[in-house]
Amino acid sequence: MTTSEVRQHDGQEPLGAGKVLLHFMMSLDGFIADADQDAISWSEGATFRPGIAEEYGKSIGAILGGRKGWDAYPVPSAPYGGAMARPVFILTHHPDDAQPADGVTFLDCDVAEAARIALEAAGGQNVAVFSGSIGSQLLERELIDEIHLHIVPILLGDGVRLFDNPGGTPIRLELLSGDEPKAVIDVRYRPVASQQGAAF
Repeated sequence: MTTSEVRQHDGQEPLGAGKVLLHFMMSLDGFIADADQDAISWSEGATFRPGIAEEYGKSIGAILGGRKGWDAYPVPSAPYGGAMARPVFILTHHPDDAQPADGVTFLDCDVAEAARIALEAAGGQNVAVFSGSIGSQLLERELIDEIHLHIVPILLGDGVRLFDNPGGTPIRLELLSGDEPKAVIDVRYRPVASQQGAAF
């Protein structure tokens, strides 16, 4: 498989191979899971470009996640709509009491070592990091190659943040799609009144 065979969500930049990706659906206010650690149901009703799950499924060779996310949703076949059947690694301080599953390995090691193990298992493909905490630690160590976000039009107000590092040093980013890496992205939304709170 060449990098040109798998394209990013904008259809322009290749997903590439051998990278560590921080990859999430994210609310407009920066949360990747709600207050109950649910990373999925709050996005119900959102639409995605057809074929995007399959594209990522082809490029991902392994997943690295955290214990909270695994305990909340212990289904290794769930990522990318079941389009990916690859090794899953869960980083935890207590692997002995984790719920086992086929294809899932529980690691108790340094976060950098966990990323190395996942990359080796990926066999030259990308590793998707599915944990905000692990992703933040890898970002601080400059071990994240790219951040891929699918922004869902919702304001959660509470939950698990993509990057939570109070008092830490800001991490500057470059835009990979388009000609201007430091471009500000302009988006426009309007609030949608719920039936319960509708005033009209």
